[in-house]
Order: sequence, then C-alpha cells, then structure tokens
Amino acid sequence: MRNINRIYINGDFVQPLGTDEQVLINPSSKEVIGRVILGNEEDAKKAIAAAKEAFKTFRLSSIQERLEILQRLHAAILANIDSMVEANINEYGAPRKMAVGRVKLAANNFLDTKQALEKFEFTRYIASAKIVSEPIGVIGIITPWNASYSQITAKLSAAIAAGCTVVIKPSELSAIQTDEIVEAFHQAGLPKGVINVVNGYGNTVGAELTRNEDIAMINFTGSTRVGKEIRRGAVDTMKRVTLELGGKSPIVVLDDADFAKAIPIAVSQALTNNGQACISGSRLLVPEHRLEEVKQLAKAALEAVKVGMPSQEETTLGPIITEKQYQNVQRYIQIGLDEGAELVTGGLGHPDGLESGYFVKPTLFANVTEDMTIAKEEIFGPVQAILTYKTEEEAIEMANHTAYGLAAYIHSGDLDKANELASKIDAGTILINGAVHEMKAPFGGYKQSGIGREYGEYGIEECLEIKTITGHGII
Repeated sequence: MRNINRIYINGDFVQPLGTDEQVLINPSSKEVIGRVILGNEEDAKKAIAAAKEAFKTFRLSSIQERLEILQRLHAAILANIDSMVEANINEYGAPRKMAVGRVKLAANNFLDTKQALEKFEFTRYIASAKIVSEPIGVIGIITPWNASYSQITAKLSAAIAAGCTVVIKPSELSAIQTDEIVEAFHQAGLPKGVINVVNGYGNTVGAELTRNEDIAMINFTGSTRVGKEIRRGAVDTMKRVTLELGGKSPIVVLDDADFAKAIPIAVSQALTNNGQACISGSRLLVPEHRLEEVKQLAKAALEAVKVGMPSQEETTLGPIITEKQYQNVQRYIQIGLDEGAELVTGGLGHPDGLESGYFVKPTLFANVTEDMTIAKEEIFGPVQAILTYKTEEEAIEMANHTAYGLAAYIHSGDLDKANELASKIDAGTILINGAVHEMKAPFGGYKQSGIGREYGEYGIEECLEIKTITGHGII
C-alpha cells in the first residue's frame, strides 16, 4: 500500500493543504494499492508563486547550465528505472517490456532536447533587426494518465531548455508514478522552484493553472473536450496554449502492399499502449475486393496477441486503466454490434481467465461504414474497425473524414506513391510501412487533434517569446 501525502514546491516535498483523497487501484486485479491526498487551488497558487520567483533567475541561466540540468535529469531517471517500471506496471497496467521502454523514453526525452538545445539559435538577424527568443515565463503542464512519464519529461525538457520554470499537474490516477518521477527530479538537484508538482483534479489545480495570470502558457495533453475548456479558460489572461488532443487515426493499406506483412503491423498499430493511445490506428482502410483476405489476416494477428498480467514477460496487451474506462470501451463494442458492424473477433466481456481485472477482448469489426459511431469517435481501447474503399482517391477522402488529425499510417509497396498519399492526408504525423515515431521530430495534430508542436527544436520554440530589436549599432 502506497500512501502519498506530499507535493513538490520550491525544491521541497510538502504536505498539501487540500484534503480530497484519490484511491489508486491496480487495473490488473482491481485491488487498492494506494491513496493520495490531492492538492487544491491554494497549493497551486503556492507552486505558481515559487515558479514565478525562480523564473527571475532561471531565465538568465546560461545554455551550458541548462544542458547540464538536462543531463542530470536523464541520469536521475535511469537511476530510478526499476521502481519507475514497477509503478507503471502496477498503477497503469503496462506490460513489462512496454514499461521498461516508457521509462527509457522518458529519460531519453532529456537527451533529445539537450541535443536540440545545443544547436538552437536564440538570436538571429533579419535585415537590420536582431531577433531574440526569450523564455515565455512560468508554464503550467497538465499531463494524462496514459503516458505519465513520457509526457511529463517531454514538456518539462522543452521548458527547461527555453529557460522557463514549471508547475506540473499530473493525472491523479498516476500518483504513484508521479511520486517516483518527482523523487528522481529531486535527486537531480535543480535550483529551487524550477520544477513544482501538485497532484490534484482538473477542476481545482488545473483550473487554477489555466486562469492564473502568473502562468504564461499551458502545455496540455488529453481529451479534445478538456483541451477546448482549457483554451476557453486561458482567453482572459491571453496565455499561450499548446494542446495535444484526441485522434481517430486511419491506416491506409494500398493494393500494392504485402498484405501478409502489412495487416499484422496494422493490427499492432491499433493496440499501442493497451489501445489507450491518441495515435492508435483505430480505422483500417483496405481495398474492397480484398476484404475477406484482410479479415482472415487481421483475425489471426489479433487472436495471436498475448493478453495477460502485465508483470509477465510474454504479455503484450494489459488491462484498461479504470472500471469507468472499461465500461466505456464495452459501450462502444455494444454500439458497434447494435449499428450492424460485423464482429470478426473479440467482443463484449473479459478474455477467459482474466475476469479479475479491467481486461478487454481485443476486438475487430468489419463492414464498418463511415456513419457508424465506432468509425467516428475515439474509443481509447483495443478496438479496430475495418472500412473498405474502391479507389485510392476514395481512401484519401475516408482518411480525412474525421474531426481529428493527429496521426495516420500508410502501407504500400511503392514508396513514391506512399509519400504522395502522405501529402494528401491531414495529419501531424504519418508513418509509412511500420515506421516508428522519430522522437526528435515535431509532434502534434491537425484540426481537433490540437494546437502547436512538441519535441526537439519545435518543442523549445513553443516555450519562447520573440522580440525584435532594431537601432543603430545592433550587435
């Protein structure tokens, strides 16, 4: 049992003023594994004040000082990898291999940003003007439960590289993981007030960050609904917002692809992070005349997935995070059945032998049409829908027929054709033939998938204000 009664303000662990309690449950067993006392608006104000005071000096820190801080943070994460992995397994339900990868990714976010900072030009010249990039101020960071470590470190590393201080509000459902990563931050020995972390609800701590005039920017990852609330709430103080939101990502398999290779990869692209990923390839678009072949290949691939206890090495798909989320996925599966989609494999209920946790049967629907709910709404679970197209032009239209535009996937035997198709799809990231994400490259969405970009130099730029200086003798 992990009882957490501390938040992190001005370089110290302190007891929160808030009294609300969040129970923490292992999604694999439904057992209570911890409790966390949550901060409130007053805790958020104290954290903001500490960050504001620290910004006065941290904004003047040298590039070399920030490079060294990023390196120390990287080392601190790796020094705590074992406990952080176990927290990710027990609190989130991440399969062990995925958990190890997530912690390493979190550590490497600092190195990737360090590399970008080494080459970043804070001063440029345009004609007779000097263009200076300056840290924007105190940044409010709000992160989701499905990728706590990587989201915190991606946003934090960009802020530090820019010379900004932060107040982080992680998901209350990730409190054990938060406690682990904040312990690592503390061990890294940063100047007091540069990093502040307050557990709390969105309508208390998150709302204070959004409306407080001493917060210059909000960097948020989460649902499109909440992202819209944050953007509205930030208007009065005209603070900058960077929003990475939902997705309904298409996977376009062209007729010239090697289906025996492409379809199993396409299935795996729907199961990322236990299916709880904004980049999940939940819409599989295939040529109409090859539907039966696709159904057989996809069914075989999905039924070969090892669903099980995340602590076991062979497990590749763990549980859904909470009872509420489990029931929501079940609701979407029922809607798919009710609206006439063909259930190829999976369906309602738990996989056999896994009734003790929030486990979902990996589910595949075929003969899905664009007007069906499961083709339009983000399910956030291991559910994939097969849609068919007659021509490549129709495939492009179908891929873009969504309010979202975060990611897309293309499979083709012709790279030139795949790249041409990529230029016509409205998405911030497009992966061809099973390629993986380049974590040094910008990430973000089109349309209702967000505003702004993260990672590498683009992430640093989001945390900066631009000043133009002209006059005689400019140097």
